[in-house]
Amino acid sequence: MLLLRKLTFFSLLVVLFLSACNEKAGAAQPEETQEKETAVEEQIETEENVTVDEKEETEQAYTETFPLTGKPTAEQTDHRILSVMVNNHPKARPQSGLSHADIVYEILAEGQITRFLALFHSDIPDTIGPVRSARPYYFEIADGFDALYTYHGASAAINQKVVNSGVDHLDGAMYDNNGWLFERSSDRKAPHNSYLLTDGVEQAVSSKGYDASGEPEALPFAEEGSLDGTPVDDVQITYGSRTNVSFTYDDENEHFLRSSDGEPTIDRLNEERVAVDNVWIIETDHQIIDNVGRRAIDLTSGGNGYLLQKGKMKEVQWKNVDGRLLPYKDGSSLAFTPGKTWVNIIPGSAAVETE
Repeated sequence: MLLLRKLTFFSLLVVLFLSACNEKAGAAQPEETQEKETAVEEQIETEENVTVDEKEETEQAYTETFPLTGKPTAEQTDHRILSVMVNNHPKARPQSGLSHADIVYEILAEGQITRFLALFHSDIPDTIGPVRSARPYYFEIADGFDALYTYHGASAAINQKVVNSGVDHLDGAMYDNNGWLFERSSDRKAPHNSYLLTDGVEQAVSSKGYDASGEPEALPFAEEGSLDGTPVDDVQITYGSRTNVSFTYDDENEHFLRSSDGEPTIDRLNEERVAVDNVWIIETDHQIIDNVGRRAIDLTSGGNGYLLQKGKMKEVQWKNVDGRLLPYKDGSSLAFTPGKTWVNIIPGSAAVETE
């Protein structure tokens, strides 16, 4: 009996001891947790301060803004715009350099196939093309930006118009396959295989006595853009039986992805899909002026158009302001969303359909 009492008393002491230990450990646990939480908070605060410092340093470095994209940059922007006539025949696809262009103008040449005038300023790739021949309405657009107009060949009459216009120009026919300014690719046939080598542009400009410097006048830009338009997922532009262009809105990245005749437009240089932030559709008068099918296109009278930004589409008007085709609504100028722009100039017979 006495042994039982001793064992019971001993057991009670053990229980009391363990309870005390648990209470002590439990009391220490919040303190340890608090220390850990404090350490984590200090680490997060340090990382956030570093991020803020880096952001401030980056913003301070952005002392310039690219005039054709509205994007901030630490680079110098006081150089001329390079504009290039780019072939859009099916045999010329995929083209090289289009994903680098700040603005691309797409207009009918002969027949129902369009041709591009690509403007490069913020990002100039090593190779652009295939390069095709000149047309008056393309160099009129280039002249509105005081851009260097680059093409490959033209009729004697059109070449004379280029000269008479006063626009600074480089004709690939004068440098055909010379190895430093123009080069023919062996995997395609002429006239779909002539490419501009941009490393040689400076030498060519110097030899012609052109000015390579100059600060291009900026386009109007605003972050909000035309957000009061009609939501669209896809826009189809049908020039005719041989040319259909579509822009599909990528909601995640907030830009439009271009396709041509049902196929994604891919840049041959980097295998990237061509994506733009503004789609600017201009409707104007087109007239056939010869038996070859060349056109005269009205770029001065103004008219109706559509402006697409941030997945929305707005019916607007266009005006020629000092050689530039700009969007207006009820007499007020509209802004572009910062980024790249694709301009489709269409005849009244073309169809614009949305989803």
